Amino acid sequence: MTIRVVVADDQELIRAGLTMILNAQPGIEVVGEAANGREAVDLARELRPDVCLFDIRMPEMDGLEATRILAGPHVEDPLPIVIITTFDLDEYVHGALKAGARGFLLKDAGPDLLAQAIHAAANGDALIAPSITARLLAAFAHTATEAVPVQPKWPLTKREEEVLLTVASGHTNAEISDELHISISTVKTHLSSLMTKLEARNRV
Repeated sequence: MTIRVVVADDQELIRAGLTMILNAQPGIEVVGEAANGREAVDLARELRPDVCLFDIRMPEMDGLEATRILAGPHVEDPLPIVIITTFDLDEYVHGALKAGARGFLLKDAGPDLLAQAIHAAANGDALIAPSITARLLAAFAHTATEAVPVQPKWPLTKREEEVLLTVASGHTNAEISDELHISISTVKTHLSSLMTKLEARNRV
């Protein structure tokens, strides 16, 4: 089954490049393009794509606000949205996740990672750029050791704790897979769960 995607970026060259890359991937088809956030929201509501790929900085309405409108906490039948940006800023990552995004990539991501993020979002999972995931989880692990212990809203499982420790040590997904004897897809699932729980704990 083909995954239908709407791409939104205010820079025509980048938008065209993303569209070309996605259309070259098996099982993915770009069905619409938008040059600003407001146009992206209207197009997404009209076409109901399987996944939206939004830039953050766009005129009229930014990608985070567009994401909140289409996938926020109180939205009925939310659309899966992947954020892609040039700016490697933690505040953007947190903002995107709180807005309801199911992925966060940097624009230097290769075609394979881009396709993986689209497939993950379409399947109800989430994929965050590995460099960002490692940095955020390492920071969280460091903060957790210094903070006054509190009861987490969603406690970590033993396996999630093991994954968190290996990420904090700078291990890649492949290295975590080898060390813990689990598949890479399982590693990604644990990382996605950790990111969700990290957001929940930050709100406590």
